[in-house]
Amino acid sequence: MSGAAATGYGLREHRGMITLTIMVATILPSLDNTIANVALPRMQGSLSATQEQMTWVLTSYIVAAAIMTPLAGWLADRFGRKPVFLYSVVGFTIASALCGMAISLDQVVLFRVVQGVAGASLIPMSQAVLFDVYPPEQHGRAMGIWALGVVLAPMLGPVVGGWLTDNYSWRWIFFINVPFGIIAVLGVLTYLPDTRHGRKSFDFFGFAALALLVGALQIMLDRGSVKDWFNSAEIRIYAVIVALSAYIFCVHTLSVERPFVRIALFRDRNYLSGNIMLFVTAVMIFSNMALMPTLLQNLMNYSVLQAGLMMMPRGAGTALAMFLVSRAIGRIDARLMVAVGVLLGSMSLWWMAHFALVMDMKTIFWTGAMQGFGFGIVYVPLSTMTFATLPVALRNEGTAITALIRNLGASLGIAISQGLLVHNVQVVHARLAAHITPYSETGQQLARAAGGRAAALLNAAVTAQSMMVAYIDDFYIMTLLTLLILPLLLLVRNPRRDAPAVKEVIFD
Repeated sequence: MSGAAATGYGLREHRGMITLTIMVATILPSLDNTIANVALPRMQGSLSATQEQMTWVLTSYIVAAAIMTPLAGWLADRFGRKPVFLYSVVGFTIASALCGMAISLDQVVLFRVVQGVAGASLIPMSQAVLFDVYPPEQHGRAMGIWALGVVLAPMLGPVVGGWLTDNYSWRWIFFINVPFGIIAVLGVLTYLPDTRHGRKSFDFFGFAALALLVGALQIMLDRGSVKDWFNSAEIRIYAVIVALSAYIFCVHTLSVERPFVRIALFRDRNYLSGNIMLFVTAVMIFSNMALMPTLLQNLMNYSVLQAGLMMMPRGAGTALAMFLVSRAIGRIDARLMVAVGVLLGSMSLWWMAHFALVMDMKTIFWTGAMQGFGFGIVYVPLSTMTFATLPVALRNEGTAITALIRNLGASLGIAISQGLLVHNVQVVHARLAAHITPYSETGQQLARAAGGRAAALLNAAVTAQSMMVAYIDDFYIMTLLTLLILPLLLLVRNPRRDAPAVKEVIFD
């Protein structure tokens, strides 16, 4: 079999339709990570549930997807990529329709679990497909297209979810997936090539340990802020499960001949370093996406829709950066582009660390645009470098593990940023309140101006200032963490000069 036929590069006449199919399938699970967030209050009233119970609408999907993501590589190697992709899209589409028709919270949570299980394979497999159908010199362009769905869809989720909920019903945040799911199914059946690498053995014990580790970690991160972290017995139990399952998984993986996660993946220097950097990048992107809407709504008095619209410059900057960078890879050192993107992202976070309670929309607009542009520059070359030297036979498993690492980075970033925010608000509030008493000049002036309402007004002012300081502290920490990516660039090789020889992949 010729190299072109073996790798799929000969499928040029179908490459556009394959890419369109992949993009639709990628956007579906990416969008559902965030689209339900803004609809929770409406769902709560409709389903007669408490606020704490409603968190399981989000948690169930995230945990199910996280557990099943590492299994995607083995399924594709064992049964072929096309069947796995097809059943994933069909299952996700049917589960979306059932979520929209659900009449109780239990049904919504159950169908969200099905959504997570079915959709877990779509993002890693879509990345692997694009790597195979595009030649190495066009991998940067392919990753630019793919990253648009992975990065932009979660940003657009709150905007789309808010618009659908306000104008129609919360049920439409699920029904909207159905027509796109049908389009993706038709595209998969018609155009998607199949691959088999012949991996048949299955390390059930290794998978069970990893699933327990990932599931417990995701639940701990998601419920930590609700349960006051390690002051809660529930969170301490999850932490013990995480530690024990991590130990068991590591020992088992290093001691068996054919582990669930092959050690060969992490012997590749580009793959190991790239995943560390992708993890840090995910921490930065998603923690910031979680902080900004609450800052705009709670402190700046923006509506849900206005807050969503103010996130659009970030998405526009990301899209522009990915468009430009995907065409520059191969001409400019990918490591240089990542370094420039990291510096732009750090500058935007430093700028955000100087936010104030009184500021105009231009500041929010330009910081968001700069940050989106910076991290957009980072994502495409970093994804390309990560897989530049990885053997094709490891690509299915590699993309699955990378998707898991990226999702864990996003969850950890959101949990840490929110946890620090809550803690710092309390600390700063206590510190500021200690300097304001009925006998201080400020307290006496407010008492004369506001009378009996003085205490309430004063507490509101102190709380607002405390929250602003807490947000600023988060932005300072994120600035420093982003700069940690730079030293890791010394460990990776530029894909332009070190592109590996293509190994055979069989297309049915």
